[in-house]
This record gives sequence, structure tokens and C-alpha cells, in this order.
Amino acid sequence: MADKPSSGEILGIPYNFERPSLGRLLSSYWQPGKGMLVEKPFGIGYTLNLANWRSWIVLGIAGGLYYQQTQSGGDAGAADDDDADASDEPVEVIVDDD
Repeated sequence: MADKPSSGEILGIPYNFERPSLGRLLSSYWQPGKGMLVEKPFGIGYTLNLANWRSWIVLGIAGGLYYQQTQSGGDAGAADDDDADASDEPVEVIVDDD
């Protein structure tokens, strides 16, 4: 039986299931002169190229959105505790046919 290839492309999406080495991991995340997205060193798809300045903008925006969510989520969670208890009870709906 033929061995299956451990790296290649399916429908234009790269995959690589070879055992990664430390050097290959580091070199795949830092590729000067390449675009913002590069092939992942292990697995399926693409990852951010940290040598590209646009990747740092994406990481900054994602970090800002995460920070905003954690700050607003903590305050809203305490106020909604009473509402969450009330919503666990069944609700009776009466429909009047006129």
C-alpha cells in the first residue's frame, strides 16, 4: 500500500503533518520578505508572519478587542445574575384570539 504524503495542498489549502523541529517552527513564524500569512509549520492552513508589520496590527486589534470584552463582560455579568435566575423559570404566554 502506498504511503500517504505528509505535506501538500488540498483545494489550495496547505497541510503539513511532518514532525516539526524547533528551527522549522521559528523560521516559519519569522519570514522577512513574505506576506502577512505564511504556511503553518504543523497542521492545516496559514498563520501570521511576525516579520510583517501588518501582523502586529492584527495582533494589537485582537488584543484590544479581547481586553474590551473582558472589561465589559465582568461588569455586565454581575448585574445580570438576578435576570439569569428569573429567566430559568417557565414563562406563561397568553394569546387572545380576537
